[in-house]
Amino acid sequence: MLQHSPGRNGGGEPPDEEELEPFGGLMRYERQVPIHQVSYYLCGEIQAPQFYTELFYTLRSASETDLIYLHINSPGGDFNTGLQIINNMLASDAHVVTVLEARAYSMAAFIFLSGDELVVHDNCQLMFHTYSSSFAGKGSEQLAEVHALGNWFEKVTTRLCTPFLSPTDINHILQGSDLWMDSDEIRRRLGRMKHPKVASRKSATKP
Repeated sequence: MLQHSPGRNGGGEPPDEEELEPFGGLMRYERQVPIHQVSYYLCGEIQAPQFYTELFYTLRSASETDLIYLHINSPGGDFNTGLQIINNMLASDAHVVTVLEARAYSMAAFIFLSGDELVVHDNCQLMFHTYSSSFAGKGSEQLAEVHALGNWFEKVTTRLCTPFLSPTDINHILQGSDLWMDSDEIRRRLGRMKHPKVASRKSATKP
């Protein structure tokens, strides 16, 4: 219930209109900050990490007002390099936009899903599959390495691809199946991901 503060006479009556300061309108307070927009084109196979140090530095040194676009057309490649790219994207203060311009297979698909904002052009493809590697050494060492890599890949896939991929999708990939999807399917899944977020925001505003 609204209450009036006491007037000058000490009573409970509201002050006269003459005593109120007239409303002069809203005041505008403006702060201008520089916005930097940087674009990188991840085209072709993902190579060794030393070829991407400029991208790493840009992501790490960017400010929260910066925009970094990562245009992707890649069949995948070095898993360790891809993870370093993703970790720098997630640690960056900038708003990172991943743009799917043709294909993103394997590790490139993981990079695409790691953007703060995802843009999909028409006639594009994503493809997910399990890792491939070669092993050497004693049999016990190879078995230990296979087990460690398998667990590692499962955790990475689950963290980076959920909820875009369902647990059933991830299980099929881990069992050796290739998962393909075109632009229409990609947009359908991205649209499905947005609904729970919108619902949670609306529920948070309820008294």
